[in-house]
Amino acid sequence: MSGKWKIAAVSIASIVLITVNLYLIEKKESKVERTVFVENWTKVKKDTITDTIQTNGVIKPVEEYDIYFDAKKNDFKKFLVKEGDAITAGSSLFEYTTTELDALKADLEAEKTAAEGEMAGIEEYIGKLRSYQGTVTSEPETAIDESVEKNLNIDITTSSSDLIKSNIEQEMYKQELEKNRLNEKVKMLDAKLSSIEEQSSAIETTSEADGVVKNINKNLNNPIISIVSTNMAIEGDFSEEEMKKAEVGMTIKASSSDSKKALKGTIGRIHSYPAEEPSLKKDNRFPFQALIKPEDEETEPLLVGSKVNLTVITNEKAGVSSIPIEAVQYQKQPYIYKLTNKGHVDKHYITKGLKAEGKQEIIKGPSVGDVILLEPNAAVKDHSYFITPIQFEKVKAGTYKKFTSREKVRYLLLGILEK
Repeated sequence: MSGKWKIAAVSIASIVLITVNLYLIEKKESKVERTVFVENWTKVKKDTITDTIQTNGVIKPVEEYDIYFDAKKNDFKKFLVKEGDAITAGSSLFEYTTTELDALKADLEAEKTAAEGEMAGIEEYIGKLRSYQGTVTSEPETAIDESVEKNLNIDITTSSSDLIKSNIEQEMYKQELEKNRLNEKVKMLDAKLSSIEEQSSAIETTSEADGVVKNINKNLNNPIISIVSTNMAIEGDFSEEEMKKAEVGMTIKASSSDSKKALKGTIGRIHSYPAEEPSLKKDNRFPFQALIKPEDEETEPLLVGSKVNLTVITNEKAGVSSIPIEAVQYQKQPYIYKLTNKGHVDKHYITKGLKAEGKQEIIKGPSVGDVILLEPNAAVKDHSYFITPIQFEKVKAGTYKKFTSREKVRYLLLGILEK
């Protein structure tokens, strides 16, 4: 009898359970009708979002210097360096002689001769002044040289002897000054002539910067020597879309199989004209150069020609509210669904910020720590109830055993009948 009673009780309970659930499901405006099953959710996080350009580059010297030679005016003698030589600023590169030195020497010698001739004339004139000065009396009757009388600029017949002597002394002083000036000019010309004599054998062209001799043109075609700097840079090219985001000064990071440490630096130069002539049949590429920041400690030298993977940081925001991109929905305005602690799924419109790396910055909307729905489907409605799957790993048998029989029945009925 007891066994039949148990069977009957279980059957009645099952019928009641099924009936109640069918009623709740079919009832118009039922909460069950608007309940959303939420399997994936996440929290709004405080995060750093970094927008980047991913591209490739190659290690090359920062600069290349070209040295030129004028074969029309000069005669080449010999190179003083070889390809691959490391040089410093001031290092001799090659020797040559010049025909211009001969013409310059002739001009300087003519100028010196003229100056010496002027000095001789001044000495002769000063001699005449001294000779006349010794014959001057209170009433001068001595004949005077016409050039002397003209330069004294006084009337000999009416002027006193003291006035004449004073004018002669002034003129002699003036002529001595001119003679000294010409003498200094002759010394300067002698120095230039001496320098030309030293250069007439061979003139050396020197380097203006440190570097490595990349190329020597032994046919003497210009540039006769090419020198590359010892500092390395990264060269590559941007696509048209990347050019819209890239700017000089942006931070870069690069990795290479030839270097254990990541390279850091900035974009130093971007060419505004494509590497090749623009064409409708191909995409335009714009060359750029990234300068590598030197490390404080010693690092292994970079191998010219090494390929690198380059990351250009175009924008970066730290400590901002962030959610996954797939959580954002669109209906005129972007919005997300927030899971409230009262069991509702509520729609919240948001103001978006930076989007990168699968993350979306929220300028205005739910706060950090709020729980939001991931990948919502079309069945989700604003202010719906939601349920989540049981997390069995958090269910402990020991906790269930602590419930009394009354509590077990109570929670079972709540789970069945709670609207």
